[in-house]
Amino acid sequence: MKNKNFPKILKCIYCENNYLKFNEERNSLFCTNCNHVFVVTDNVPVLLPEKELTGQSKSEIHEKLGTDFKYIDHYQKDAYTSDYFAERDSGTEHSERRVREYIASHISGKKGRILDVGCGKAWVAELFCPLGFEVISMDISLRNTSKALKKHPFENHHAVVADVFSLPFLNNTFDYIIASEIIEHVQNPATFIEKLFSVLKPGGNLIITTPYKEKLQYSLCIHCNNPTPLHAHLHSFDEKVLTSLYINNDLEQCNYQTFSNKILIHLRLHKILKYMNFKVWKAVDMLMNRIYYVPVRILVKWKKKL
Repeated sequence: MKNKNFPKILKCIYCENNYLKFNEERNSLFCTNCNHVFVVTDNVPVLLPEKELTGQSKSEIHEKLGTDFKYIDHYQKDAYTSDYFAERDSGTEHSERRVREYIASHISGKKGRILDVGCGKAWVAELFCPLGFEVISMDISLRNTSKALKKHPFENHHAVVADVFSLPFLNNTFDYIIASEIIEHVQNPATFIEKLFSVLKPGGNLIITTPYKEKLQYSLCIHCNNPTPLHAHLHSFDEKVLTSLYINNDLEQCNYQTFSNKILIHLRLHKILKYMNFKVWKAVDMLMNRIYYVPVRILVKWKKKL
């Protein structure tokens, strides 16, 4: 591993003790408490459970059909069928840029530790590592995390293959946690938030973005002949649902913002709007949503008590 100090914030996903030692000769992490070994590939520790967790509540579609969703296997394969580092069309790139800018507007200061959940092409590391933040890019896919490190080889950039439902981090570790366009894919959103909140430092912020009031669409799978949600979106959210997901005593406050007016998108005005800086675009977008309220994105920020 390029940084021998990185394991200090990690814990064993089986015994949950902070006894992971790096074995340079075998290029692996070894738990001195329960003897589990975790391989390190391309400087990325792989800390996934050997078997996917059972007993989790299912999404509505899987309950209805009596089926299971092996999401770890699914998203490992997804990384090979969907290139998250590929160039986007101009409309998609503009939409993603505005999501990134909204998230970035909630990150303050010049230092801190950020966990990027479902890192994809690792834009968080690209943006915040040069500013002095330490960024950990986390994804279920080794392909995405290893490419992220190679593309953004900052000394303060680390990566780990892990699952939110078996987090390999010590409690109270991160100043910020970003999970952009992830929560709609998980079976149990409330547990997803709870797990992430546990590794957030007191005073830290958890920031998520997701489609707003999305109308879920389905196609018929050619393999099993069951309805399959497009883009693997299992849930549709509004502010009421999202802000109710976490109400524990360590929550200081929860705020939300809706943005990205659908009319501006459908008129393909990104060809003009892309020349506006974030502040000007945000004002235009907010004005349009006052005239005709049809935002397609929502950002929610949970702050942990000191």
